[in-house]
Amino acid sequence: MIDRLEFILALAREQHFGRAAQACGVSQQTLSAGVKQLEERLGVLLVQRGSRFQGFTPEGERVLDWARRIVGDARAMRQEVAALRRGLSGTLRMAAVPTATPMVAALTTPFRARHPAVRFSVQSSTSHEIVRQIANLELDAGLTYIEDEPLGRVTALPLYREHYRLLTAADGIYGGRASVTWAEVGRIPLCLLTPAMQNRRIIDRHLRAAGAEPAPLLESNSMIVLVTHVRTAKWASIMPAALAETFRLTERVRAVPITDPDVSHTIGLVVPERDPMTPLIAAFLAEARAIAPELAAEVAAL
Repeated sequence: MIDRLEFILALAREQHFGRAAQACGVSQQTLSAGVKQLEERLGVLLVQRGSRFQGFTPEGERVLDWARRIVGDARAMRQEVAALRRGLSGTLRMAAVPTATPMVAALTTPFRARHPAVRFSVQSSTSHEIVRQIANLELDAGLTYIEDEPLGRVTALPLYREHYRLLTAADGIYGGRASVTWAEVGRIPLCLLTPAMQNRRIIDRHLRAAGAEPAPLLESNSMIVLVTHVRTAKWASIMPAALAETFRLTERVRAVPITDPDVSHTIGLVVPERDPMTPLIAAFLAEARAIAPELAAEVAAL
């Protein structure tokens, strides 16, 4: 039964029979037969079939929810038994929204000091992808915004508040100011993240509230691309204060606080909502809880 539920999860992730079979390490014929056997056992159609995968039936969506729980519990059981034998080990799979990637080390470094046998897989991703991958058991944890958009079935731990800075040339427009308003920022050419990123959607919302229509001259899904442009002192951008501090901007570039209004948004750790949690996720969440007050204070002081 568990292997057939794994097939359903793979179909949800890949949206394609061939890729799902490849992800499960079986032939497409084996995967299709496994799904049909599950349908026969439950007495309902789970998958809408045509020349290609067309989605799940309403019954299939409910089975998919149960598959996530059952497979997640089975994995938790195996991991807990293994942890009892040899201590905490394995790979913790994590993703972070681009603006929060510099904060990942604040979580992984102390955790590794306590659990040296644990490895990490960390990727940068959109907030939507983080939620989707956690739901499909592809991720163990995510660092993302926890207030503005639906998170799904997760446990969320607030870590710090994200405040915003205008990164601009020291000798350029607003470079000599102690602060700027969102309305003023909306009148200068910017380079920003792409609209797929939640940080960009947040910035667009605040610019529009100030009466400006976002029209960046350059868009990228990479913070490195934005920062390298800003460092030339020929481009301006909007970034979280903690991120600006991490990149150690040159003397030619200033990070000017954006006020009026002084807005902020909460970044937090999200993990699958499951009881019991896997030992690895439970230990990581406990570590994050322990360091959250210190991390929040450090970011607030920037």
